[in-house]
Amino acid sequence: MSFRFDLNLGQFRIRINLLVALCALVTVAGLVRLGIWQLNRAADKLTEQEAVQLEYQAKAVQLETIPVALLQAADNSLQNRHVQLTGTYENGHSLLLIAQFYDGQLGYSVVTPLRLQSNGKLILVNRGWITALVQTGAKPSIQPYDGPVTVTGQIHLTQPKPQAYAEQVDSSNWPIRMRFLDFRSINAQLKEPIYPIEVRLAEDQAGGLIRHWPAVHININQNLSYALQWFALALLVSLVSLLASSNLWSLLRDSR
Repeated sequence: MSFRFDLNLGQFRIRINLLVALCALVTVAGLVRLGIWQLNRAADKLTEQEAVQLEYQAKAVQLETIPVALLQAADNSLQNRHVQLTGTYENGHSLLLIAQFYDGQLGYSVVTPLRLQSNGKLILVNRGWITALVQTGAKPSIQPYDGPVTVTGQIHLTQPKPQAYAEQVDSSNWPIRMRFLDFRSINAQLKEPIYPIEVRLAEDQAGGLIRHWPAVHININQNLSYALQWFALALLVSLVSLLASSNLWSLLRDSR
């Protein structure tokens, strides 16, 4: 029984060795399977994280149950923790973080201080995104929310900026526009201390706007990179096998 035969398709000729072809097919199939596995791992990570976030949101703790020392120090253990806040928005002292994008559009993040009902202290609540496209001379619509609220959100700790990058803000015209949350400057403008943390509202909360941030950044880039590598290797093996067993390269070269 011969394991070799030739196949002619016009000028294209290919010599097939069944054993070699079988090895090549097994190799390509294995590489493709590895690529699909990496894609599935990325999808599983997103699904698992979404389930975890929903559970955390359902079990959000009252902010007041967190030790004051951790809040005042903006301890790293607070990052992404879900909390519940009860109080009233200080609509007249909203902040606009500039150069924020959503769906390819330029806008602002609206950060409004919330005065806690329990102790009267202020905490910054990022309510979401609004467009920066307004008529000349008009102010952005921050959509104030009046009255007591109980909202759920996620603590987000920002990296402190060097003093050289301290914000120079104009407090004569609220809402104040800022590049980032400079808590020292905000304290000075509000003339009272605030917690040095930001709480980003969960979905469907009182006063919430367009959420333009992920609940938690899940790094699936490594899985996608590996998947691309496996698929590229599968394509390379297929191409090398084809060129080695046919006259395709000669045909391509002669066509030039």
